[in-house]
This record gives sequence, C-alpha cells and structure tokens, in this order.
Amino acid sequence: MKTINDVLALFPSTTKADWKQHQNGNGWVQVTAKVDATCIVEGIVSGNAWVSDNAQVSGNARVSGDAVVSGDAQVLGNARVSGSAQVSGNAQVSGDALVSGNAQVSGNARVSGNALVFGSAQVFGNAQVSGDALVFGNAQVSDNAQVSGNARVSGDAVVSGNARVSGNAQVSGDAWVFDNARVFGNAVVSGDAVVSGNARVSD
Repeated sequence: MKTINDVLALFPSTTKADWKQHQNGNGWVQVTAKVDATCIVEGIVSGNAWVSDNAQVSGNARVSGDAVVSGDAQVLGNARVSGSAQVSGNAQVSGDALVSGNAQVSGNARVSGNALVFGSAQVFGNAQVSGDALVFGNAQVSDNAQVSGNARVSGDAVVSGNARVSGNAQVSGDAWVFDNARVFGNAVVSGDAVVSGNARVSD
C-alpha cells in the first residue's frame, strides 16, 4: 500500500491534510472528493486506488488496484473500476459496469448497465457504452457514438461521430464506423473496413 508520502509525490500541490484513507480498503481519497461509506476503495499488494479532485463514488461501487477516479467523474451503483483504469473528467460509470485493465473513460462519456470496458480501450467525448456491450483491446469509442446491446468493439477499431453499434454486432480489427452509420443485428465489420455516412449494416 502506498503511504501518504507516495501520495504527495504524485500530487505535489497537495498536503497531508488534503488526503484521508477510506474506511473500506484504505485507498486514498482527497478530502474534496465524495466517497460513500458503503463503497470500497482499496489497494491490492503494492497498488493503491485513488479518488481525487471532485470525484464521487457512491452506492456499492468499488475502486481497486491502481485505478484512478478524478476530476468530476462519478462511479455509481455497483460499478467497478479496477486494475490501472482511469475514469476522469465528467465521465460516469454506473449500474454493474466494469472498467478495468488500462482502460480510460473520460470527457462526458457514460458506461452503464453490464457493460465492460477493458484492455487499453478508450471511451471519451460524449460516447455511451451500455447494456451488455464489450469494448476492449485498443478500441476507441468517441464523440457521440453509442455501443449497446450485446455489441462488441475490439482490436484497434474506432466507433466515432454519431455512429451506433448495437444488437449482436461486432466491430474489430482496424475497422472504423463513423458519421451516422449504424451497425446492428448480427453484423460483423472487421479488417480495414470503413462504414460511414448514413450506411446501415445488419445481419
């Protein structure tokens, strides 16, 4: 577990008085942040979770490992942030969602339901990942894009603009889905495929 001196080395503009250890797990919480007593903020082995700035962690949410929740981000309900994942900006992770590994959720992004964002995936802008969707690998979901249902976005795929990926659709490889494109049903978009404009890809 990291000591207060480790914390101050990472946040040199703060003092000891700016930090406290959470009662459930002893992870470090900046006094400006709000973490419910029902939550768990913990370190595992040499790691230590952080909640800083004006971030909010509530309900039965759990922040563990070396995960960071910062800015005005919110982790709500039964959501979990683990590994070295980062949730920042005005992002929100809620429901039973999980953000793990080296994943990053930032901006005004929303991850909800049973959605999983892991690996080195990034969800940012006003993007939304919901339902039972998976976003993993080095995939990016950005702008106003939405990934929902049982959809999978993986590899180095990018879903951006106002694109929607839903149903059981899969977007993988170096594929790019953007503009107002829709990929749904049991569609598979992979390789170097590009789906854009008002295109519709299904089944």
